Amino acid sequence: MSAPIEVNIPHQLGKEAVRARLDGGIGKITRMIPGGGTVEHRWEGDTVHFTVAAMGQSIASRATVSDTNVHAVVDLPGFLGLFAGKIRDAIQAEAPKLLK
Repeated sequence: MSAPIEVNIPHQLGKEAVRARLDGGIGKITRMIPGGGTVEHRWEGDTVHFTVAAMGQSIASRATVSDTNVHAVVDLPGFLGLFAGKIRDAIQAEAPKLLK
């Protein structure tokens, strides 16, 4: 396993609004994956744990919501670690859209 990707996404929505938007938008992640995929998620307090599965790979992730920030951690399996920079860039560009 490679080092996890960590991204902070600032917001001005408050915790409850962010939670609602993540619940409604987390399934949209599969639209960014060529050939599609599946997403499963569950909440534990202010942290949503989710797994994205596609092309024979499974990526475990979590996002912790605070009043002004979402801290996301993505654990890449070894092979995908080669693409960590591109994946981080995509997360930083696309994650704020989930909050809109």
